[in-house]
Amino acid sequence: MGACVSTSSRSTCSSSRSNGDAVPPPCLGIGFCGQKKTKRTFSDHIAALQHLPSIPNRIFTNGKSRTSCIFTQQGRKGINQDAMIVWEDFMSEDMTFCGVFDGHGPHGHLVARKVRDALPIKLLSFLHSNQSKQNGSGQTCFKGNSKKSDVLDSEKDGPTEDKLNSAWREAFLKSYKAMDKELRSHPNLDCFCSGSTAVTIVKQGSNLFMGYIGDSRAIMGSKDNNDSMVAIQLTVDLKPDLPREAERIKRCKGRVFALQDEPEVPRVWLPFDDAPGLAMARAFGDFCLKEYGVISIPEFSHRLLTEKDQFIVLASDGVWDVLSNEEVVEIVSSAPTRSSAARILVDSAAREWKLKYPTSKMDDCAVVCLFLDGKMDSESDYEEQCFSSATLQSNHSGNAIESDDGQKSEPCLQRNFTVRSSEENDNYGKLGAEVDGTGETVTGEDQSWSGLEGVTRVNSLVQLPRFSEERPNP
Repeated sequence: MGACVSTSSRSTCSSSRSNGDAVPPPCLGIGFCGQKKTKRTFSDHIAALQHLPSIPNRIFTNGKSRTSCIFTQQGRKGINQDAMIVWEDFMSEDMTFCGVFDGHGPHGHLVARKVRDALPIKLLSFLHSNQSKQNGSGQTCFKGNSKKSDVLDSEKDGPTEDKLNSAWREAFLKSYKAMDKELRSHPNLDCFCSGSTAVTIVKQGSNLFMGYIGDSRAIMGSKDNNDSMVAIQLTVDLKPDLPREAERIKRCKGRVFALQDEPEVPRVWLPFDDAPGLAMARAFGDFCLKEYGVISIPEFSHRLLTEKDQFIVLASDGVWDVLSNEEVVEIVSSAPTRSSAARILVDSAAREWKLKYPTSKMDDCAVVCLFLDGKMDSESDYEEQCFSSATLQSNHSGNAIESDDGQKSEPCLQRNFTVRSSEENDNYGKLGAEVDGTGETVTGEDQSWSGLEGVTRVNSLVQLPRFSEERPNP
């Protein structure tokens, strides 16, 4: 029956160039703006990125940077399938890229790590492509170190602001599409029934650009008029029961329903079989469902930061399943040191898992805390946060020697997939974020697949490996 799933139709990455609504070359401060005297070319820059672990100001394991701290902890379902990254000085001195990626399926940990490493480079490449097209256009620049006043002045120029958003939107859409295309054609990584979510942000001065798929979430801690901390949800958990998502999936002959003993978890199913049961509407990979409504087209949004905005938290659903937005903001804002905030948040989530789901296997948790004022604790907190070599090794399951091809890491079939909480569903409709791509049913580049994650049972989707085994050869 697995042969009924067609994988022959593959979406190709659009080769079209920018439509002109792009940021001119000097705007992002990459350092290669087409000038004849530029010593370092873009190809040189990309070549240098092949040695990602040695790139300065890029962290992807438990620790801290100048403006952020990150922490991940393995759950009780096998290898840690979460990945995270903070990349400061991403394209200029005042630009930071952050991302959290939650893998699922037999090879989900490899998919998440591959996306973590490759997606930022693709975003960088498409932004440079937009810049190159606008080289010499003489249009107004948005420099990487733009101040708030610069942004406010630019707002007066509506068309210019529209072009800024258009350039970033196009870069996010193209990079996500190219990422999924690469996963589909990867020679050593089977993404047929494996995938990953992605929540990514770029902070450039007072501008915040966001692209995301799946159910990992970003929120912001900000102060209200009474100087009290409040939580602002920045992204929408793209689950199958959201009206627009469900409509698209059903239009593509996919089915959306929850199991009788798991009524709070809507899932995506094949039209002819009760599999695989994906608990999200968009994801990278998961090509067994790509023709049935699951897509990888990201939601995109832009926000102007103010002085009241204090920090941003990105986290996988292992955190949001047990903690509310308000609780997360309270935990981070009350942490004794900023560099310990991510660890304390994960520890709090672990305690809540034991209290709320005592018979369930705790999910993996990954957290990125980005402090918007650019300040961190002056002291070194590795010993204070118990970041011992043993902790790093147990939490990352060999992240330091990760391989995109999976040669050093065997798939973990005992992974149970994400337990969903119904309490959050009431909040999704309030956000009203628009689905980019007008909900088209184009074979989206990304699919995130989540098998049954029974609270007390083992993974019941024993037929899933057959999809991979019976996958037609290209």
